[in-house]
Amino acid sequence: MDSITEGLINALSIILSLDTELLGIIYLSIKVSSLALLIAALAGLPLGALLGLKRFPLRGGIISLLNTFMGLPPVVVGLFLYLMLSRSGPFGFMSLLYTPSAMVIAQGIIALPIVAALCHSAIVNVDPIIKQASATLGATPLQTTITIIKEARYGIMSGIIAALGRVMSEVGAILIVGGNIAGYTRVMTTTIALETDKGNFELALALGIILLSISLLINIFLHRFQKMGDITTKWVLWD
Repeated sequence: MDSITEGLINALSIILSLDTELLGIIYLSIKVSSLALLIAALAGLPLGALLGLKRFPLRGGIISLLNTFMGLPPVVVGLFLYLMLSRSGPFGFMSLLYTPSAMVIAQGIIALPIVAALCHSAIVNVDPIIKQASATLGATPLQTTITIIKEARYGIMSGIIAALGRVMSEVGAILIVGGNIAGYTRVMTTTIALETDKGNFELALALGIILLSISLLINIFLHRFQKMGDITTKWVLWD
């Protein structure tokens, strides 16, 4: 018990010291995850909106694939990308393997189905009365679409935040394609795994505390957004 307490104290000391290496690892983690989330959002939101608003052939199959890929094992993504980006792979000439760019691609692939599937779910769960009321009031198809998306905005934002939480905690794929190179591709999750294997529990605990704090902030933000959605819905129903 004393060793655990001592380890926590040392971990807090590392955090408060604002060590340059520690700050670099945190910065790279946030940068890679943010870029990956941006790519996933730019591709996933239009796809989710299309699936939620339109009916077309193979729509059900695409939705099933997205729901399946929401649980896609990160190591499978990492292995696939490794084969694609290695020197003997079709994209080997781009020299992306063991770079932050490869890590962004890996996390983007993991986040994309989460954003798209939850965006689709938020849109299809919008009350059909809203669409009917828009049509009755003479709204154009574009105006109706915008109205539906506005009503689903809290669910869409929840999907984006859920994807951010997933990529921030991811380790398997970025370890394979990033290589965990010190000062270049080392992020919080891979550093925790490495330092634990080395027996350097203080640094691992420090990064674990920071990662948990970020996850807590993400969940608090998500909860606040959901509450805002509930309050807005109540006001609409009251009016």
